[in-house]
Amino acid sequence: MVDLFSTPSLVTIVLGTVALLIPVIDALNKEKSSKNKVYSGIAFGSLVLALVIVIVRIVSGETLPALSLASDGVITDDVFGGFFSIAFLIVSIMVTVSSWSYMKRQSNHAAYYSLILLSSIGMILIGYSTDFVMLLVSWELMSIPTYALAAFSKKDPISNESAIKYFLFGALSTSIIILAMGIVYGITGTTNIYDSIVALSNLETELIPFGLLAVGLFIAGFGFKMGLVPFHMWLPDTYSGSPTTVGTLLAAGTKKAGFAAAIRVIVIGMIALNVQWSFVLAIIAIFTMTIGNLGALTQKSVPRILAYSSIAQAGYILIGLSVAPYAAQGIDASLFHIMNHAVMKSGAFIAAAAVIIVISGYTLEKYKGLGYRMPITAIAMTISLLALAGIPPLNGFWSKLLLFGSAIDSGQLVWWGPYLAIAGILNSALSLGYYALIIRKMYLEDGENRVRQKEPKPIVAVLIFAVGFMVIFGIWYGPILDFASMASPGDLTQLISAAR
Repeated sequence: MVDLFSTPSLVTIVLGTVALLIPVIDALNKEKSSKNKVYSGIAFGSLVLALVIVIVRIVSGETLPALSLASDGVITDDVFGGFFSIAFLIVSIMVTVSSWSYMKRQSNHAAYYSLILLSSIGMILIGYSTDFVMLLVSWELMSIPTYALAAFSKKDPISNESAIKYFLFGALSTSIIILAMGIVYGITGTTNIYDSIVALSNLETELIPFGLLAVGLFIAGFGFKMGLVPFHMWLPDTYSGSPTTVGTLLAAGTKKAGFAAAIRVIVIGMIALNVQWSFVLAIIAIFTMTIGNLGALTQKSVPRILAYSSIAQAGYILIGLSVAPYAAQGIDASLFHIMNHAVMKSGAFIAAAAVIIVISGYTLEKYKGLGYRMPITAIAMTISLLALAGIPPLNGFWSKLLLFGSAIDSGQLVWWGPYLAIAGILNSALSLGYYALIIRKMYLEDGENRVRQKEPKPIVAVLIFAVGFMVIFGIWYGPILDFASMASPGDLTQLISAAR
């Protein structure tokens, strides 16, 4: 049974109603000039209302604490789902507001904003899903609208090519996930995620290899969306080839949905099977960080630099998940960085979107003298990049510090924990190479044209919010960290033992 007054139900009703209502309004609205403003305003209002609903229900204690294992339904209204919902809604709001400037030159406004809302519903439901069928439906509800959004610039061959790659790899990812779910159902007889996990922890010896195969397939399937190496091949082309506002949604939003699913299924499933897959995740984290950063160093296009940076950031987040069985704060650290990264990456991508909209600036050369020509955009880009690099006192510093600290703490139980922390620190230093290059171009090199440009007001508003978030929660990081700790399942081993 689904409680119609639960947080995910209320949010789905609000966003789903508006997503379906916008095309109806479009069919009745004959005033073309106002369509973009009207639809972006309606979408913005619905997303803000959804965000308020999630926050109010968490603050009022109407949701289950942390990540709940006890669930007979397909969704569970817990703080874990609420944490991810807030991250997804913040990203969607930032994308919707900044899209007002991008969509002024485009058509099909109703379809664009409706697709953002539908994808947002899918992301949110993934965070709350406690049944494999519901998880799969939510996964597709998130993915299918983004396939269309990635190809929204229909006359741009690069956009079309990137959308095709995204669709093909997305279809492959879904197929792998379905195969994994089928194996789990075959050996456990249930589609409930936590009933399956309990069954996996009590598998007969001859069935354990099938359980391990399912976990491996889940890592591959979710790994495509998270952008983990070696499942990252599609990501640079798609993030950079899509409209930059859509790239923001993919990099800061849908990527995090992969981590929400991974925590609910993979991490807990591995512990239930009592297997040491954590070392495999640690190796994937190291390769993901390193290949992402090395790839970014070779790029000349800023959107592609940010795309490769997103790969590296996925590696940092994976550090916390890989040490979760051995460090109490492992998942706390990952959740902390997920929330911070949602805003940091959105700020960087939306700043890049402003440069593209105003001066058609894709390459590093176009960023010369940007500090004079577009000062607000340049400042926001600088702070976003420094936060992504983990420079104090910005918010990215604290979440990276907690990630590396949890890896070091895990060294009391596993030999490779401190080495994982060292790899993360070295990669953070490596990332400064390409972040500093962008900043140097903006402030220390003169461009061909030193004319001050008019920066789009909606994007400026979004960038001011992003900068405020990164600075305020860099100085006062406690609330985000406490929220991450509330959402974290805590000691996973004890949690699974209690569920048996």
